[in-house]
Amino acid sequence: MKKDINFDTVEGISVAIATQHNELNVQEWNVYLLNNNPFPIENVLVSSKGYGTSEGNEVKTSVLRHMFEKVEAKSFVQIEPIDPAIFHINNEYWVSYYIGRQIYDKKFVFVPDSITEENFINIGMLQMQGVLHS
Repeated sequence: MKKDINFDTVEGISVAIATQHNELNVQEWNVYLLNNNPFPIENVLVSSKGYGTSEGNEVKTSVLRHMFEKVEAKSFVQIEPIDPAIFHINNEYWVSYYIGRQIYDKKFVFVPDSITEENFINIGMLQMQGVLHS
C-alpha cells in the first residue's frame, strides 16, 4: 500500500513551461522536466492534467502519462507541448522516479494565469524564457 512506502523529499527536480519561436517564427510552448542533481533519475513517470473553471463551467483535460527510462544528471527532457489556451486553469504534473531502489514523487501545479510574461525567468539549462516550478 502507498502508506507503507517511504517517500523521501524531492530535491533538484523542477518542471518548467517555456516558450521559443520555431523556424517559421511561430511561438511554441513546451513543458520540461529538469534534473539539476549530479546523478541521473530513472523510471520517470509524469502524469499531466488540467482542471479548473472557465466562464462558470468546470473544465478538465485528458490525463496524459509519459515515461522516461532515464533523465541524466544536469539535463532535461521535454514532457509535452502545451496550448496557451489552457493557461487559465490549473496545470498539474505529478512526477515519480527512482534513485537506486528509492522512489520519489512530487506534484507540481501551475495555478491559473501564473504562466505569463510577468512571471518569466531565464531558465539557463533550457536557454529559454519561461515559468519554473521547483
